[in-house]
Amino acid sequence: QVQLVESGGGLVQAGGSLRLSCAASGRTFTRYAMGWFRLAPGKERELLATITWRGGVTYYADPVKGRFTMSRDDSKNTVYLKMNSLKPKDTAVYYCAAGPSAARMGYETHYWGQGIQVTVSS
Repeated sequence: QVQLVESGGGLVQAGGSLRLSCAASGRTFTRYAMGWFRLAPGKERELLATITWRGGVTYYADPVKGRFTMSRDDSKNTVYLKMNSLKPKDTAVYYCAAGPSAARMGYETHYWGQGIQVTVSS
Protein backbone atom coordinates (compact mmCIF):
# COMPACT_ATOMS: atom_id res chain seq x y z
CA GLN A 1 0.00 0.00 0.00
CA VAL A 2 1.27 3.46 -0.92
CA GLN A 3 -0.28 6.74 0.16
CA LEU A 4 0.60 9.92 -1.72
CA VAL A 5 0.28 13.48 -0.45
CA GLU A 6 1.01 16.50 -2.65
CA SER A 7 2.18 19.87 -1.39
CA GLY A 8 3.66 23.08 -2.73
CA GLY A 9 0.80 24.35 -4.82
CA GLY A 10 -0.76 27.78 -4.64
CA LEU A 11 -1.12 31.06 -6.49
CA VAL A 12 1.71 32.42 -8.60
CA GLN A 13 2.03 35.11 -11.24
CA ALA A 14 2.70 34.23 -14.84
CA GLY A 15 6.40 33.67 -15.39
CA GLY A 16 6.90 32.49 -11.84
CA SER A 17 7.91 29.11 -10.44
CA LEU A 18 6.61 26.51 -8.05
CA ARG A 19 7.91 23.18 -6.86
CA LEU A 20 5.37 20.50 -6.12
CA SER A 21 6.26 17.67 -3.79
CA CYS A 22 4.61 14.29 -3.46
CA ALA A 23 5.43 12.46 -0.25
CA ALA A 24 4.82 8.74 -0.27
CA SER A 25 4.29 6.41 2.63
CA GLY A 26 4.84 2.69 2.39
CA ARG A 27 7.88 0.52 2.21
CA THR A 28 7.33 -0.37 -1.45
CA PHE A 29 7.61 3.19 -2.79
CA THR A 30 10.95 2.55 -4.46
CA ARG A 31 9.41 -0.22 -6.59
CA TYR A 32 7.01 2.14 -8.31
CA ALA A 33 7.25 4.38 -11.29
CA MET A 34 5.75 7.79 -10.59
CA GLY A 35 3.85 10.30 -12.64
CA TRP A 36 2.45 13.81 -12.46
CA PHE A 37 -0.92 14.62 -13.97
CA ARG A 38 -3.13 17.67 -14.03
CA LEU A 39 -6.83 18.30 -14.47
CA ALA A 40 -8.07 21.67 -15.61
CA PRO A 41 -11.74 22.72 -15.69
CA GLY A 42 -13.43 21.52 -18.84
CA LYS A 43 -10.43 19.50 -19.94
CA GLU A 44 -9.39 15.87 -19.76
CA ARG A 45 -6.79 14.64 -17.33
CA GLU A 46 -3.33 15.21 -18.78
CA LEU A 47 -0.20 13.20 -18.09
CA LEU A 48 2.70 15.63 -17.65
CA ALA A 49 5.76 13.59 -16.75
CA THR A 50 6.84 10.13 -15.66
CA ILE A 51 9.89 8.75 -13.90
CA THR A 52 10.98 5.14 -13.56
CA TRP A 53 11.65 3.43 -10.26
CA ARG A 54 15.35 3.80 -11.07
CA GLY A 55 14.99 7.56 -11.41
CA GLY A 56 15.12 7.99 -15.17
CA VAL A 57 12.65 10.51 -16.51
CA THR A 58 10.88 8.87 -19.40
CA TYR A 59 8.35 11.38 -20.59
CA TYR A 60 7.39 15.04 -20.65
CA ALA A 61 4.24 16.26 -22.30
CA ASP A 62 4.83 18.81 -25.04
CA PRO A 63 3.08 21.68 -23.20
CA VAL A 64 5.53 21.43 -20.29
CA LYS A 65 8.70 20.20 -21.98
CA GLY A 66 11.58 22.53 -21.20
CA ARG A 67 9.68 24.24 -18.38
CA PHE A 68 8.88 21.43 -15.93
CA THR A 69 11.37 19.02 -14.36
CA MET A 70 10.45 15.83 -12.53
CA SER A 71 12.76 14.14 -10.05
CA ARG A 72 12.62 11.69 -7.18
CA ASP A 73 14.49 11.29 -3.91
CA ASP A 74 13.96 7.76 -2.65
CA SER A 75 15.76 8.55 0.60
CA LYS A 76 12.87 10.91 1.35
CA ASN A 77 10.15 8.87 -0.39
CA THR A 78 9.35 11.97 -2.38
CA VAL A 79 8.94 12.99 -6.00
CA TYR A 80 9.06 16.56 -7.21
CA LEU A 81 7.80 18.62 -10.08
CA LYS A 82 9.68 21.88 -10.54
CA MET A 83 7.61 24.21 -12.67
CA ASN A 84 9.22 27.25 -14.26
CA SER A 85 7.91 29.94 -16.60
CA LEU A 86 4.37 29.22 -15.50
CA LYS A 87 1.50 30.33 -17.70
CA PRO A 88 -2.17 30.94 -16.92
CA LYS A 89 -3.03 27.82 -18.93
CA ASP A 90 -1.03 25.77 -16.42
CA THR A 91 -3.80 26.46 -13.90
CA ALA A 92 -5.16 23.09 -12.79
CA VAL A 93 -5.31 20.56 -9.99
CA TYR A 94 -2.07 18.60 -10.03
CA TYR A 95 -1.89 14.95 -8.99
CA CYS A 96 0.93 12.55 -8.41
CA ALA A 97 0.46 8.87 -9.06
CA ALA A 98 2.28 5.58 -8.68
CA GLY A 99 2.22 2.56 -10.93
CA PRO A 100 4.27 -0.45 -11.92
CA SER A 101 5.45 1.01 -15.22
CA ALA A 102 6.34 4.51 -16.36
CA ALA A 103 5.37 3.56 -19.89
CA ARG A 104 1.88 2.57 -18.76
CA MET A 105 1.28 5.43 -16.36
CA GLY A 106 -2.32 6.47 -16.75
CA TYR A 107 -3.35 3.08 -18.08
CA GLU A 108 -2.15 1.09 -15.09
CA THR A 109 -2.02 3.44 -12.13
CA HIS A 110 -2.30 1.94 -8.68
CA TYR A 111 -2.24 4.94 -6.38
CA TRP A 112 -3.24 8.60 -6.62
CA GLY A 113 -2.66 11.60 -4.44
CA GLN A 114 -5.54 13.83 -3.43
CA GLY A 115 -4.46 16.61 -5.76
CA ILE A 116 -3.29 20.16 -5.17
CA GLN A 117 -4.40 23.40 -6.80
CA VAL A 118 -2.02 25.48 -8.86
CA THR A 119 -3.31 28.83 -10.05
CA VAL A 120 -1.32 31.06 -12.38
CA SER A 121 -2.51 34.63 -12.67
CA SER A 122 -1.89 36.77 -15.72
